[in-house]
Formats: sequence, structure tokens, C-alpha cells
Amino acid sequence: MQVSKMVVESTTCPLGVDVERPAFGWSFTAGAVRSERQTAYRIIVSAREEQVLQGAGDVWDSGKTAGGNSVHIVYDGLPLQSRVRYFWRVQVWDQDGSMIESPVSWWEMALLKTSDWSARWISEPEAAAKDAAALPLFRHEFMLHAPIAKARAYVCGLGQFELRLNGAKVSDHVLEPGWTNYNKTCLYCVYDITDHLAQGANAVGVMLGNGFYHVTGGRYKKFKGSFGSPRCLVQLEIEYTDGTTVTVASSGEWRTGPGPVTFACIYGGEDFDANRVEAGWDEAGFAESDSWQPAAEAAPPAGRLKAQAIAPLKVMKTFKPAAITEPAPGVYVVDFGQNFSGWVELAVKGPKGSQVKLSPSELLKEEGTANQKWTGSPTQFNYTLSGEGEEVWSPRFTYTGFRYVQVEGAVPEQYAASGEAALLRIEGQMIYPDMAETGSFESADFLLNRTHELINWAVLSNTKSVFTDCPHREKLAWLEQVHLVGPGIVYNYDVEALFTKVMEDIRDAQLPNGMVPTTAPEYVVFSDEWRCFRDSVSWGATYVLTAWNLYTLYGNSRVMTEHYDGMKAYLDYIAASSESLIVNWGLGDWYDVAEGDPGFAKNTPVGHTETAMFYHLADVFSQMAELLGRKQDALAYRELQARIKSAFNAQYFDTETLRYATGSETATAMPLVLGLADEPHREALLSQLIEAIQQNGYHTKAGDVGHRYVLLALAQNGRSDVIYEMTRQTDHPSYGYQIVNGATTLTEAWDGPTVGKSQNHFMLGHLEEWLYAFLGGIRCRFDQAEEVYQITIRPFIPAGLETVKTEHQLSAGRVCAQWKQHPDGKMAYNVAIPVNCTAEVWIPAASAGQITEGGLALAEAKGIEAVRQEEGSTVLRLGSGEYRFLSTVIQ
Repeated sequence: MQVSKMVVESTTCPLGVDVERPAFGWSFTAGAVRSERQTAYRIIVSAREEQVLQGAGDVWDSGKTAGGNSVHIVYDGLPLQSRVRYFWRVQVWDQDGSMIESPVSWWEMALLKTSDWSARWISEPEAAAKDAAALPLFRHEFMLHAPIAKARAYVCGLGQFELRLNGAKVSDHVLEPGWTNYNKTCLYCVYDITDHLAQGANAVGVMLGNGFYHVTGGRYKKFKGSFGSPRCLVQLEIEYTDGTTVTVASSGEWRTGPGPVTFACIYGGEDFDANRVEAGWDEAGFAESDSWQPAAEAAPPAGRLKAQAIAPLKVMKTFKPAAITEPAPGVYVVDFGQNFSGWVELAVKGPKGSQVKLSPSELLKEEGTANQKWTGSPTQFNYTLSGEGEEVWSPRFTYTGFRYVQVEGAVPEQYAASGEAALLRIEGQMIYPDMAETGSFESADFLLNRTHELINWAVLSNTKSVFTDCPHREKLAWLEQVHLVGPGIVYNYDVEALFTKVMEDIRDAQLPNGMVPTTAPEYVVFSDEWRCFRDSVSWGATYVLTAWNLYTLYGNSRVMTEHYDGMKAYLDYIAASSESLIVNWGLGDWYDVAEGDPGFAKNTPVGHTETAMFYHLADVFSQMAELLGRKQDALAYRELQARIKSAFNAQYFDTETLRYATGSETATAMPLVLGLADEPHREALLSQLIEAIQQNGYHTKAGDVGHRYVLLALAQNGRSDVIYEMTRQTDHPSYGYQIVNGATTLTEAWDGPTVGKSQNHFMLGHLEEWLYAFLGGIRCRFDQAEEVYQITIRPFIPAGLETVKTEHQLSAGRVCAQWKQHPDGKMAYNVAIPVNCTAEVWIPAASAGQITEGGLALAEAKGIEAVRQEEGSTVLRLGSGEYRFLSTVIQ
């Protein structure tokens, strides 16, 4: 085995770590030997690479530490210093006592103290800002007098910024920094700018946009509000080859002038006038026009500065037009063939002053023009031409969700007459974080594959610096989807850092009385009249359940510790606000299916759903308290859990009919999954659930909250066959209905393609978890006691489905489960288990004698132990390695 990916704070070689005691982790590449495992490790850290290469950790040496842990090992050395790059490697001892040494990796600290900042916040002068027809630019020239060894930029530009050096954009990151409650936290970004500078004259430039910091309105807006006018803080730190340093910091000596962005609203769009571009404004030697003046030193925002730790947003995918139509004279509609979030890049050529208007939409009107009914109107992007040859432009400071773009003011090049602006080309650019993909799902079934694709298009479209509900109409971080769909997201993408930011955003949003709002950051504060939209336990539950998911899915226990008091305060708030532990407020099973438009829960009492979630939180929090050694709290919240169960069953369970509340799928499933149903009643409840779904033609009427629990209730009780039949359906309500009606992303409502609403929501994407955990069979949980991942591979194999292949990249390494049914009744089952892990694998076979591995009888194969027969399967215990099983008899 070999040490492969090495991470600090879940990131490889991160710049700008501002955690004073960062966490280390590493994964393994398997060798040819099975059952490889780590028995001990030693972490070596130094500020000098040569020290680490020599095996000396003068900053921290963990010493040889027994155990298999390779995730979230917290630094315990000398105090770490701002700006310093630290080098590290790990030595690992395997099961035979042999030592394996990793390559040398590094991380670099951020600015840890307020005194590290010499830069001052700057903005436009107040008078200029009042009269401004454009967003501001800032520039500054400086001399560097020696060759450069390294240079860093530390930048916070609110609401969004673009950093430029010597005429070029510094990075391919976009929409920075991440969105926060700017009264509590302001994120700054760190860039390696060594290659952007040169000895001699240099210039730095900053473009500012409004973002969520300053929502101006002026076109469509979800809300209008401001934390202040745009401002920035810029600190460039340069080290010469002789070891001396120089700092270039924003101040009143910098210059500001109006830029070419004449409108930018995070909702309504963006306008750019190429005639306002002053060539060379971000280069040395620029001759300023009269519009330039000294920048004003501005008051700092209220929020504390924090280095941005999430993966940066980038243009990650591009789309060429699938079709271009002309539904009205001079009006062209570009269809990219895929609904996504981002912006367009266009290339045009035409007369000076001509304007191209772009109107994005998810749907079209009957006559074929852009329909913004469900996405917010008017939303548009306008580009005014300079008339100087081919002009290429894309927005900088806003984005939206769309499939179509209506183009006015430019004619496709082949049709353009003399004197008309010609559209030379147009490209859709999808924006989401540059995060690692950690999973893949494939099957022999079109509907399953397409459902997986729809869910993931919606997830990526709504993953920015927060998880948004939709990328157009709201762009708000509604919280319920994070814990309900989060386990499915984790199978596909590394979102540990983003989950951690979710926790921090919730902490910033939490009220003094402990209440957790439904959105975080909480930009829209609903009035008491609409309390249900601000205070709903099934939404606020994300605070507790995301901490739990970070632990169970990533092995990250530190977040539980850091947010323990806040989570406890939230539980105490719910208990104090309840009516004898019944929670009679909130949104409940939002967007369930009944007569009329979707929205408020119709099939299940709100109090049932919200109280069941309250019980779940008490259960999980008591387990966290136990893990963290808070014995008294663990006991207290276990007692609270028991009292909630008693109150819930007294309120909602009918002992004669053996039904919960209305008997809806959600009302039945949540008690089954969460432990509220007593054992004697579970079989009857499961039968009720199955009967309801079957009588409804293998459809569920559950909504945003309940659907996950319907799937889990069936799958955990061995009835994935019912779920599989549900995935076969193509009438309403079903995923198949969306597919056959032309959806290219998961829609807000079950019948979204025909009813309208948002065409890009992931809140109903709960099936993704089932595709991996039950159909593919991969289930993984971090075990703190054993310090390793415990893996179970137990697939559901439906008749008629030939093959399924799932892969998932754990922190420890790659897990793979692939099965294939042969026409002769045999089944091939290939699995891969990461180094340092063991797995229980369920093979459909009446006995171990009916299974071969690599052509050998199990008794002859290495790394395999047959442990029991259960439910028609032979259960095997495997060490790490790759295995190829063939089951000769399927029961």
C-alpha cells in the first residue's frame, strides 16, 4: 500500500488556512496484497522542507502513534504562525510492521491576527457613489526593486470582486468571496500571485460588484437590502529572493474611477458598456482620465475577517447551442439543451453603441420566446458594443439558472446585414465549486440513469458558496435540503468544507433565544405573521444533522465540538417553545402531493412532521454528547427523547387502527425510520405504507421532508422492490414523469415540467441515496472507536435489471460495488475495499459453497471470511483489495 491523497482541513495543499489547529488526513492506494491496514502513524511537520525530508519535525512530531486513524487528526504542535508555509509527511506502519513513508506535502497559514493586516478598507467617495452610473474600479501602481521569490494577495471585496494584476485577471475563480451574514463574517481570498508580478513597475486593479452585500433592485429582486456600499480590502505581500519583504496595501492613496459595469444585481442581471473601458487601467503607466480620484477610506464591515476555506467557484462546464430559433422578427432564442446555472459568454461584432440584450429563461412561452414567469422578471444581461472588432464578454457579478437565452440586438453572423451587430458565437458556462467528484452510478436502466443525472444537474446548479434552493428566483440557502439530500450529495462530491461552512452560516444566523432560521445566511427575515417560513424544525434540524453527517460520513468530530453549545441551545429552544413537547409550527412536509397547487403540507399534520424531527434531533444530540464525553447531557437528552416519544405517540398514534395521524405515507414512514414506532406495531405500519403506495399505482404523495423517510422506511425494512417499482413509473407524481415531459434537471414540484414552478431544485432528490446505498449497496460510516470506516455492501437486485455499478471515494480510498445478472441465473459481483477498511459483503447465495472468487472456492481465496447466512445471502467479511465473486445459485 502507498499513501496517496494528503489533506489539511480536507484540502490538498491549501493556501490561507486560518484554523489554529488544523486537521490532517490521508488516503491509500492499494497494493497487490489484500487486507492491508494501518497499525500506526507518525506525522512530521516543519517550516523547512529539508527538515521533513530528513525525518525531523521541529514544529510537530506526533511520534509513532498506534491505531488506524487516517482522518481528522488534529495538529498538536507549536503555535502556528501567520503566512508561514509548513511542510509535512506521514509515516505509516502496516499490518506486518513495515513502514511506508508519504511524499512531502504542505499547507500555508492565513493571516491569523487582526494586527497582520496593514491594509485599509476603501470605497468610492460618498459623493461619487451617490451619482455613480457604474460600479467602481480601484487601482494602484507600485515598484518592486528586486527579483521575486513569492507573493501572496489577501483580498476581501464586498459584495463580489475581481482582482487584476498587470492587465490580467489573477485567477479563474468567479463570484468571490462566498456569501455570508456580513455583519458576522466576511470571507477573504488568498492567491499565489508570484507569477503575476515582475521586478520594476506593477499595477493592481480591483473591480467590485454588489453580490448579496448590496442588493439594489432595479429589475427583478427577491428582496432589496444592503449591508453597505461596495468596498474592498487588498493586501499584497511580496518576498524578494534575498528574503526581504514588501507589502502593498489598499489605502486612501489608491485611485478609484467608474468602471464599465453599469448595473449588477444578484437577481436582476448585469450590464456592461464596452465604451466605458479604459484600456490599460490595470497596468502600470496608465494615464488617468479626469474621472479618476483618490479612493475613500471606508469603515470596515461589522463581520470578522475569515479566510475562505470552501472550494472556489469556477466555470466548470460549457454548452454550445443545441438550436437557435427566431420566434419573432429580430428575436433569436438559443436553446443550450440543458438547464443549468451560470451565465453566457458571447462574441459579437458591430457598430459602436449598439446593444445586445440577453433574457435567460428555463421555459418558453407558446410563441417560443423566453418565459420568466417562474424565475423572476425582468432578469436580463445587456452588452453595449465598442465597435472595435470582435468583442467577447461574459458577466462577472451575477448568475442565473436557465436553459434558453433570448437574444435581441444582434443577428446570427450568417444572417447579419451591413451595419447590424452580428452574433459570432454564444456559449453557456456552468458555474459550481471546483470540488472533487467522489462517486459514480451506472445501470442498465435508462430511467434510473436519467434520474441520477437530473438530480445531479440540480445539485451542481444549486451548489455555490451555499446550497441554494434555486439558481434564479431566490438563490437562498434554505436548509432542509442539506440534511435530507446531503447523504446523497456526499456519495457524488466532496462537500466536507461546504458542510462546515453551512454550520458556520447557521451559527451566524442563530437567534439569541436559540432559534435557527430556515435560511442561513438569513437575508430575508419573515414576519411573525409568516413564522412558519422562518421557524421550522425540519429546516433548523440541519444544524444538528449536518454536524452528525460530518462525523459519520467524513470522520470530522471537531465540528460537533465547536458547535455543541449552539446545537444544545437550539434543542432547548424547541423544547421551551413546544406545547408539552409537541411542535405545532413550521412547514412540515412541504410540497407534498394533493389537489391544488403544491406548497403547504396537505396530507400530514405539520405537528406530526415537526415533532418527529424534534425527536430525531434529541436522539442524535444525545449520541453526540456521549461521543464527546458529556455524560450528563447525554443522559438528559436521552430522557428528553423518551418524553418526546411518549408525547408524540399519545398525540398521533391510534392504538385501535394502528395508524399515525392521517395514515399518510409521511405520517407512517417517519416513525418507522426514526424509532418512534414501537416494535409490536412496526410490521403493521410497514404494511400500511406499502399498501398506500401500491393502491396509488406505485407512487408516493410525500413531499420535501417525507419522501426521504418513505424511501428509508421501505429500504431499511427489505422492501426496495417497492421503490424499484416506483422508479418504473412515468405518470405523476414520479421522477419518470419529469423525464418523459422533457426535464433536464430535477424540478421543484413532482409535476414541475407541466405545472411550472422552478425547473431546477434538488430538494426532491432523495432517491440518490437509495441508488448508492441500497441498489448499489454501498453503506459507509466512520467508527470513532475503531478509528476506521465500517463498510457494508448489501445490494438490492431486482428482477429484470441486468447490471448496476457504483463507486464512492471515501477519505480512506475507493469503494466499488458492481453486480451483473447473467441469463443462466448466475450473478457476478465485483467489489473493491479500500486499504485500512473491512467490509461486510452480502452475496445472494444459499451457502458459501455456491460462491467462487476469482475462479477459486471461497476457502481457497485470500482475505475472505464467511461469517453467516442471513435472508438468503451469504455474508462475507473482507479486508482491503479487489474481489470478483460469482454466485452460482441465487435464492
